[in-house]
Amino acid sequence: MSSTPFHDAVGVVVITWQRREEAVAAVGRLLDLPERPRVVVVDNGSTDGTAGALRRAFPRALEDDGGAGPQLEVVTLGHNAGAVGRNLGVARLAGRGLRHAAFCDDDTWWDPGSVARAADVLDAHPDVAVLTARIVVEPRGTDDPIVAELRDSPVVPSRPGLPGPALGSFLAGASVLRITAFQQVGGFSPRLWLGGEEELCAADLAAAGWELCYLPELVVHHRASKLRDASLRRRHGIRNTVWFTLLRRPWPAALRRLRVLARTVPKDATTLRAVGDAARGLPWVLRERRPLPPHAEARFLALEDAQARSTARTYVG
Repeated sequence: MSSTPFHDAVGVVVITWQRREEAVAAVGRLLDLPERPRVVVVDNGSTDGTAGALRRAFPRALEDDGGAGPQLEVVTLGHNAGAVGRNLGVARLAGRGLRHAAFCDDDTWWDPGSVARAADVLDAHPDVAVLTARIVVEPRGTDDPIVAELRDSPVVPSRPGLPGPALGSFLAGASVLRITAFQQVGGFSPRLWLGGEEELCAADLAAAGWELCYLPELVVHHRASKLRDASLRRRHGIRNTVWFTLLRRPWPAALRRLRVLARTVPKDATTLRAVGDAARGLPWVLRERRPLPPHAEARFLALEDAQARSTARTYVG
């Protein structure tokens, strides 16, 4: 067993579903990080043997390391909880006394040192809840198109002295979050399941007074999995955008956002299904509607033009 201690501030949460080989590769990279973060994998009800493959591949990481507990924990769910799986992983890290959680998908991986650097920055800036990393697309090794928007995004109202540009939202698979802040707002909503679930969480963090930043010195690599249902992801993304907009934006802003969405989404069967899904959720959405306070709404107002012009956020699939 290694005599190097685990990182005492930050761990990593991975959610996976039906991607056995990719999950094993992702966890292997995380266990090899020099900062030795604890890793919690939440298997969202896979039937391809993902959990068993992880346990066979990394038996030593599952053992108690000299009384410090295991470096790797594999949590198996009986159903696909979507993004809520991250909530469960964060709760496991909090139970270990960790302060921060780095999210990682099964087709992404963190650069050595990035997770530790994020923890240091969060500790130095107690009002920052989220740090989002630069995303490098593999195997090309080029920046993801979203990086330019993160880097050059309009000025979002924020306090001076932040470690990087302020953001209105974040990307779950490429971010490190302060656990107390994440849990304060309830984590990711079970209603949204998966697909654009970050926007509602980010809005509630801003409403609670937390800051979100882009920090380009943090790097995440992304090799997009071929094992995905792009149409279903788009369907959920459109539905969740409608729901978030009605849940948190004042009516004039909500109507503007919905007009942009209607103009830019593909006119096809997937979009029609998404609209039907959104309509069926209107009773609970209107019942739970809670528009953002002015200081938080100002962030989304500042981003409206950029969102309307964005090419990186186009709904495809």
